[in-house]
Amino acid sequence: MEIRPVRSDEHEEAGRLVVAAYRALPGAHLAGDYGVELADVARRSAEAEVLVAVSTPAEQRREEIVGCVTFVPDVSSPWAELLEAGESGIRMLAVRSDVQQRGVGRSLVDACVGRARALGRVALLLHTTPWMAAARRLYENAGFVRFPERDWAPVPEVPLLAYRLELASRQN
Repeated sequence: MEIRPVRSDEHEEAGRLVVAAYRALPGAHLAGDYGVELADVARRSAEAEVLVAVSTPAEQRREEIVGCVTFVPDVSSPWAELLEAGESGIRMLAVRSDVQQRGVGRSLVDACVGRARALGRVALLLHTTPWMAAARRLYENAGFVRFPERDWAPVPEVPLLAYRLELASRQN
């Protein structure tokens, strides 16, 4: 598996993967036009950084996208939700259902941590919902801690829980 920036010819495929992953979850997180935002990888890749996890199955020659994440470099991006100076963000992490629990999500998170460190950020912030239990475990196992002072709800039926990873003093 390789983690790399999404290519323009992969925007639609990556968008479908993200929408499918979010649609498979319980909860009201697809309220309003959020499904349209999730599918719009072209816009996100122009206004932030979209990374994909790709795999080439032994019986195929073509790479397959098995995961996707939006890395928000700083507060200047329109995708920055409650970021403060010196922070980067993670948005819209999704892993294809048939490869979940195989390290794809962790590899995408680790790539975002590496990007934030390379940019000299002091912390990485993300939001998740109470019903995304597997995602919360992933983030906690990667060293993120709950940061309730930045919880928020874009719409009343979608409470977002903040998690933050301090980077300034971390060396791993």
